[in-house]
Amino acid sequence: MDISIGVHGVINIGNIQILITDTVISTWIIMGVLIAFAIFVRIKVCGFKEIPTGFQNVIEALIEVFENYLRNTVGSKLMFLGNWFFTLFLFILVSNISGATPGFRPPTADWSMTVALAIVTFVLIQAMGIKYRGLEYVLSFFKPFPLFLPVNLIGELARPIAISFRLFGNMLAGLIMMSLIYALAPLFAQFLLPAALHIYFDLFAGLIQTYIFVTLSMAFVSSAAKLEEE
Repeated sequence: MDISIGVHGVINIGNIQILITDTVISTWIIMGVLIAFAIFVRIKVCGFKEIPTGFQNVIEALIEVFENYLRNTVGSKLMFLGNWFFTLFLFILVSNISGATPGFRPPTADWSMTVALAIVTFVLIQAMGIKYRGLEYVLSFFKPFPLFLPVNLIGELARPIAISFRLFGNMLAGLIMMSLIYALAPLFAQFLLPAALHIYFDLFAGLIQTYIFVTLSMAFVSSAAKLEEE
């Protein structure tokens, strides 16, 4: 059983080395799939009719469900962040369930990927806090006393780091479990038992972890902005 991240090449830019790992390759593939899907949907959108049917029904239902989900979590004043959170949700979901493909290592089973997504969440938290609360948000790090600044900063960093570990840990655990099953199960059973477990570890757990990561990211951003609904 080998769950290590393979390195397939190196790109040298000056004194900087960029490793082409399993995570990089799988991320490129998933990005390509999502871009192709987006282009396909965009072409279909041009032919959408006033009375929706078939594929149009599915797309409009997904958009409506996500908009309601976003509005209930962050409020109507932060709806402009919907494009980012929708993209984030799709990317993490496809990354998680990609583990069901034999020989494909999900990018979210690599902490470098999940922490990169968490860093974006951290930047959004600070940006929305400063945008809507200004100096009040900055001064909140010095409360109740200025000596609490290091503690407050650590607490602020801990939230996105925690959700990155949650997503990474769950996906890596699923990868390890499936690798063990494939290594220990006899050949005739590898077409039945692993298939059932893939449904849980990759599909069900993948969807749950996507929901948790995105919902917590939304909640942190909303909490920093502290916007009241009209």
